[in-house]
Amino acid sequence: MEKIQWYSEFAKTLKERRDNHALGVQLKKGTHDFVDNLLAILFPHFCKEDFFIPKGIESHLVLLERDLKKLILPLLNDTQLNIEEVTMAFMKSLPRIHDLLWLDAQAITNGDPAAESIDEVILAYPGFTAIAMFRIAHEFYCLQVPIFPRIITEYAHQMTGIDIHPGAKIGNSFAIDHGTGIVIGESAIIGENVKMYQGVTLGALSVEKKLAKSKRHPTLEDNVVVYAQAVILGGDTIIGHHSIIGGNVWLTESVPAFSVVFQESKATIRPKQLTGTVLDFSI
Repeated sequence: MEKIQWYSEFAKTLKERRDNHALGVQLKKGTHDFVDNLLAILFPHFCKEDFFIPKGIESHLVLLERDLKKLILPLLNDTQLNIEEVTMAFMKSLPRIHDLLWLDAQAITNGDPAAESIDEVILAYPGFTAIAMFRIAHEFYCLQVPIFPRIITEYAHQMTGIDIHPGAKIGNSFAIDHGTGIVIGESAIIGENVKMYQGVTLGALSVEKKLAKSKRHPTLEDNVVVYAQAVILGGDTIIGHHSIIGGNVWLTESVPAFSVVFQESKATIRPKQLTGTVLDFSI
């Protein structure tokens, strides 16, 4: 009896907490499915079936709009947002998002000697997938839909290892090469024709909660290249246009346009036969 009583009390507590945080059935899975279906409509590379005629694509768009309303309606209960207005605004943004993503795919193709075609980039490059999901999420962020954009970008993070907050502002022709470990914060601003390699962080100098709505993350102007593992911090930090930030650089201050910033290091090379000993590196 004591065990049954414990289960009963715990079940009541869980029910109360669940009711207070009910955001729709399977919101996370539904969001993942929504993004997958949207990308399949935008690009045949993500598609599991062929849309042979425009009417086929049109019917899938209608179904997508229906699914979107079901997903985000519970999220709008505590807001002043109108479900019809939000949904239509997003659907009307799709031509612009599609154009932006083709520019991103072309930028990655042009900037990577290993990329043989734009189709290869769309199919096989995690950087493109992360950017695609970011641009979708960013639109919902701008429409002030709560939670939903974060689920989308965390899905991208889960799939690619690239973490871009949906609130970041990113210009045309953004290229991510490799990409694993990239972190781009909420108030980061990235200009046009920027290229970024794996492990780059655009972060904040402080994580105090009171700074939540302030400009905490850096600005990268047009035509900047940031190499692997560079860390750029601070809302007042501006990387001037056409600058190159080298690998492993730590930056907390602005640099002017056309700068080259690099971390000096020294590697010692000597012939093995000089000592006859082998260095033992234990990892």
